[in-house]
Amino acid sequence: MVIKDFSLVLFTMLGQMAVGLAIMAALRPQTAEGPSEGKLKTHWLVAGCLLVAGLIASFFHLGHPGGSVLTLTHLSNSWLSREVLAFGVFGALLAATWLTLLKSGTGSLLGRIAAAVGIIAVLVSGMVYAPPGFPALNNISPLVLFLLTAFILGSALASYFADDKLQPTLTMVLAVSLIVGLVINLLLPSMWLAGNKAAQMTGQNFLSSGWFWARIVLEFVIPLVALAAMKKIAVWVPVLVVFGELVGRIMFFGSVVHSAATIGGLQ
Repeated sequence: MVIKDFSLVLFTMLGQMAVGLAIMAALRPQTAEGPSEGKLKTHWLVAGCLLVAGLIASFFHLGHPGGSVLTLTHLSNSWLSREVLAFGVFGALLAATWLTLLKSGTGSLLGRIAAAVGIIAVLVSGMVYAPPGFPALNNISPLVLFLLTAFILGSALASYFADDKLQPTLTMVLAVSLIVGLVINLLLPSMWLAGNKAAQMTGQNFLSSGWFWARIVLEFVIPLVALAAMKKIAVWVPVLVVFGELVGRIMFFGSVVHSAATIGGLQ
C-alpha cells in the first residue's frame, strides 16, 4: 500500500471526525447540568480540536502555506475554495457553540447550525476529490464515503462523552452506519471492475490488497459482532474503526488509478 498525500489523509479524516462529533452532539440535549454538562462541553471542544488539527495538517499539502488565504479567491469555479470556506465557517460555528456553552450553559441552535454546515462541508469536500482524471471517483462515491466516515467515527467517538441513556442511540447509529459502510465498501471495487481501464485497475488494487480485507474485518465485521453481542459500544471499538478508516483513507489517496496511468491503453 503506497502512502502519499498523508496531509490530505489527515485533513479529510480529522475534518470528518469533527463533523461527525458535531452531528452527534447536536442530537443530544444542550442544556444538561452537572456531569452531563461537562461531558457536553468536552464533546464540542474535542470536535473543535480535531478540526484545528486537520486544518494544520492541510497546510503541509500546500507548496506555499503562507498563501493559503488565496484559496478563497476562486469560489465561483473551484470546489477547493468552497471546501476551505465551508470548513472555515464550520470551525467558527464550533467555536461559537463551545463558547456559548461555557457562558450560558446552552447552545442548541448554534450546535444544530454547526452540524448542518459540517454536513455541507463534507459534501463539498467530496466534490473536491471526485475529479474527471480519476474515473473510479468521478461520481457520487466520494460524497457517500466521506459522509459514512463522519457518521461512523462521530458515533463511535461520541460514546466517550455520552451518558448511559444516550449510549443506545449512538449504538444504533454506529451499527446502521457500519452495515451501510460494509455493503458499499464491498460493492464499489466490483463496480469499478466494470468501468474503463483506470477504474478496473483501481478495483483490482483494492480487491488484491491485504490491507483492504484487513480493514473490512477490523472496521466493520469485528465491531458489528461486538455491537450485536454487547448491545453497546465497547471502549475499544472506536480505536478499531479509526484505524480502519485510516487504512481506507490511505487507500483512497494511494490506490485509486489516474487516467494518465493508462495512456495508450485506456478503454
